[in-house]
Amino acid sequence: MKRLPIATIVLLFAARIASAQSLDDLNIQIHGYATQGFLYTTQNNIFTTNSSDGSPAWTEAVVNLTSQPSEKLRIAVQARYFLLGNYGNAITLDYAMADYKVNDRFGIRFGKVKTPSGLFNETSDIDPAYLWSLLPQSIYPITSRNSFLSHYGGVAYGTLTLPPKIGKLEYRAWGGERSISSDDGYFLAEREQGAVLPNGTATAIAGAALHWKTPLPGFMIGASINHDALGTDAATETIPGYGTFNGTVTTSAAYEPQFFAVYEKTRLTLAGEYTRSPTTAVLQIPYLPSQVVTVDYRSWYGMASYKVTPKLTAGVYDSQIFNRQTALGPARFSKDWVLSTRYDFNQFLYAKAEQHFIDGTAQDFDTDLNPGGLKPSTKLTILKVGVSF
Repeated sequence: MKRLPIATIVLLFAARIASAQSLDDLNIQIHGYATQGFLYTTQNNIFTTNSSDGSPAWTEAVVNLTSQPSEKLRIAVQARYFLLGNYGNAITLDYAMADYKVNDRFGIRFGKVKTPSGLFNETSDIDPAYLWSLLPQSIYPITSRNSFLSHYGGVAYGTLTLPPKIGKLEYRAWGGERSISSDDGYFLAEREQGAVLPNGTATAIAGAALHWKTPLPGFMIGASINHDALGTDAATETIPGYGTFNGTVTTSAAYEPQFFAVYEKTRLTLAGEYTRSPTTAVLQIPYLPSQVVTVDYRSWYGMASYKVTPKLTAGVYDSQIFNRQTALGPARFSKDWVLSTRYDFNQFLYAKAEQHFIDGTAQDFDTDLNPGGLKPSTKLTILKVGVSF
């Protein structure tokens, strides 16, 4: 599947409609936000930043444009500038899609579309919409957010009618291709060991999700599953003293189930999620032994937040991830207790403060910026200010 032409077709489709209608008829809206974060850790440097000295290397700016030329058709595009330590420092396209809703039972989106897996993936790109500076990293890692937010292809969605006493059932089904860049955090450990995917990776995906809005007001239970197809991509490996060698890396097909629930009542929100991510990758370099890496991540979190006043919100969550294929020790897991607050000065300006208590080193740390070795635990303080329009 050709990725760029799909997004291009959507934009040309939008331009064709625009040429046939006035600007007023198109109902165009432009929104966005910008944030600046500051990171400080007591021990290990995190997210490829010099956070143990205090680091302001976390900047984002987002602009999105939506148009609704007809009652059933909506067109949307979003661009993002993202910098976090050594990640990003570039402008990327979050999505470029056309959304045609036939009725409540069926609609379809196509182009570069958000992947509706899990509880927060579709909203992980909208910092002004939630309390947390970082969503639970066990399931929504910030260093891979741009890669896993969306895919090239389509999403079908709708609401199924159920008897009134049973509630509502919403469905999503998707398919297409996901592209992960070579500098994504997903490949950090391999890069530091000399193995690089110069063109990144492109994988065919398919998935489905069900959201049951129960008869209890504010209570939703859901599940989703995503399937990644078998994929082979170009790879290079650098061996000190010998040079750089070309080869391939083959990643096994994998199924990733997610189970989640959320309860909202007046000022209180409770949520939780569990997922499992098993996969095997084989690096093959001619004339060298094959290298096999197998992981089996089990991830979950539980969270609670409370709107103390109309402007002040506070919350807590516990996020944990375990790699069942890693030997016992701090590298096998990451446990993250989090306290967070947010203050909205007005409808445009807000600030966040967040404290993380992290045990284990399975996530977010690199060896290059921690040459003395990783400590088994660290504390992370995050301050963030944001403006939206």
